Amino acid sequence: MRVIIFGASGMVGHGTLRACLRDDEVTEVLAVVRRPLTLEHPKLRQIVHIDFTDYTAIEDQLRNLDACFFCLGVSALGLDEQEYTRVTHDYTLAAARTLHAANPALTFVYVSGAGTDSTGRGRQMWARVKGRTENELLAMPMRAYMFRPGYIQPVNGAVSRTASYRALYRVTGSLYPLLRRALPRHVTTTDAVGRAMLAVATPHTDGPSVLTNADINRLAASRSG
Repeated sequence: MRVIIFGASGMVGHGTLRACLRDDEVTEVLAVVRRPLTLEHPKLRQIVHIDFTDYTAIEDQLRNLDACFFCLGVSALGLDEQEYTRVTHDYTLAAARTLHAANPALTFVYVSGAGTDSTGRGRQMWARVKGRTENELLAMPMRAYMFRPGYIQPVNGAVSRTASYRALYRVTGSLYPLLRRALPRHVTTTDAVGRAMLAVATPHTDGPSVLTNADINRLAASRSG
């Protein structure tokens, strides 16, 4: 399996990249980044790219891929709807359209979030934008999955780029085993998200197109071996 990852330097992307590099079925990982990752690995190839709304300059390098794990995202804190839409919606759809044209059989996995609003009429701006993004991805003629994780515990070196989230994770890190036992359907980890992405990218995998934490944890367990 040859996979491409967007957002590999972020918290969820870190877990996804790690899962891919450790999985025997993955033969190559292509990371599209703005700045080179410090990580080196025989499976890993990087493309430094600046404009995430236009992939014309690198489209020849985006062929013969089996799956895309789109982990690129930004917190809505401090952003207006136009700015948030550019990153959350425009970047995602530009990548999906380019990759589908070059790889018609590709599986596209998008990291959305719990509380995403598919109706487009909710009060929360971020939820409306993510809902619109999901709807347009699911309307495309490709195999697509929307991941809607709730609480994600960063593990194995994954770090959030948002300072307030980092502070939260420092507090909750030691409590995560308790949270997992008390609320198993509402919490997951960065590594579990990565393994679940690999599970849905496997040919002939059946299941819902929109996945919650319970689905993610179930699929991650099936890929843990």
